[in-house]
Amino acid sequence: MLALGLSAALQVAAPAGSIEDFIDREMPTSGAPGLAYAVVTDGEIRMVGARGVLKIGGDDQVTPDTPFLTGSISKSFTALAVMQLVEAGKIDLDAEISRYLGVLSGRPAGASSIRQLLSHTSGFSTLQGNTPHADNSGEADDLAGRVAQVAELRVAMAPGAQWEYSNLNYLLLGRLIEVVSGQEYEAYIEANILEPLGMEHSFVADGDIHEAMATGHRPWFGAKRPLTLNNTYRGSPAGGIVASASDLALYMQAMVNGEDDILSASGKAAMMRPASEESPFYGFGWFVEAENGSVWHSGASPGFETLATMIPAEHSGVVVLVNATSGTGFGETTELRSGITARALGLDYDGEGSRWPQKALFIALTLAPLVFLGSIVWAWRHRDALRAKSGAFGLFSLWFPLLTTLGGAWVVLSVVPTLFGAPIGTIRLFQPDFGLVLMAFAVTGVLWAVLRLAVAYSGGTRPRR
Repeated sequence: MLALGLSAALQVAAPAGSIEDFIDREMPTSGAPGLAYAVVTDGEIRMVGARGVLKIGGDDQVTPDTPFLTGSISKSFTALAVMQLVEAGKIDLDAEISRYLGVLSGRPAGASSIRQLLSHTSGFSTLQGNTPHADNSGEADDLAGRVAQVAELRVAMAPGAQWEYSNLNYLLLGRLIEVVSGQEYEAYIEANILEPLGMEHSFVADGDIHEAMATGHRPWFGAKRPLTLNNTYRGSPAGGIVASASDLALYMQAMVNGEDDILSASGKAAMMRPASEESPFYGFGWFVEAENGSVWHSGASPGFETLATMIPAEHSGVVVLVNATSGTGFGETTELRSGITARALGLDYDGEGSRWPQKALFIALTLAPLVFLGSIVWAWRHRDALRAKSGAFGLFSLWFPLLTTLGGAWVVLSVVPTLFGAPIGTIRLFQPDFGLVLMAFAVTGVLWAVLRLAVAYSGGTRPRR
């Protein structure tokens, strides 16, 4: 869901200052250990650049050829593969997915069309799509196994009723590519997109560890901590493309050249315009900004954040890859990625504005468990006063904190994940510090209220009516 705001503020006139000067100013604030970017202008690769290191504490420098996990930019690759198969006469855009995936026949998820899956109007919700899967075996049939699990789900809304971004759409499309082409998803993408474009420093996540990759970093109370290994996970058509900035420049060149090559010019144009009335700002694998003629997609994976933006009519584009996930208020990379994009494409961008509300929330949630723990100590030291409470007001003052802390725990563990479009486990995967403070707030609040009651009702004088 965070992806929805990244390019909406990019309008018409470029901000002052060069890209390199901007990186000098903004990169330390973001806390990103490294980044790479590439710019396509008038159909030619005009600029590539890189800063920083592959991993905090290491000496290996990021280069334009360093592979990064691209996250949801991968959806455009999956959509492109589907469109190749459409043009080959093997897929009907308006056919139901169950025509091709028999496991979905007669199931709620099987009624969605290929077009609806491509444009996020299938009926699956963001929350459903962000639920983590812990059963990846690294085997070739992982994608088929996950689709079999999806067959058991009910869509959150009727297919075609409204737009809602969901990773499950592209999970199904990845399996569609396998069934129709007779190849594993990874093999198809590499043979039909990466190799024809000469993307030599890119690959599809294959379950192996790749030392040459940039290492992902996640927020940890104002700093960034590296992931232990550069491991990748198979079966990720919604976010598993690993690519360098220089290779993604080749990809953008092909997408905006107006020629018939990896896909027909008309097929590319169809991908980069609104898919339907229900999807006015999303095509096939790309967000669409009618106001400035741009198309874009951001990516967020544990330890990585990315942004690719193109203006097809100007045959231009820019991609920015960062090996860090944003924190809450602290160490955010949005302004870094969007600022580089604006300067490269001549778009207006006023920055993200004050982040103090987000910072204040994070600080408050971090301090709250300490306050609750201090209150537990206070309750024990003043146990006689608690036991002496009587009357209606006394009983209310004893029991009301339990109601409020239970309510707070419900908000943190149920409402907040719904607002983020991700369960608490996924929040902890992307932002371990924020996930930890949410859990600590919920647990210590209820613990304080329960122990306070236990102290009041144990031994000595009992609270009386």
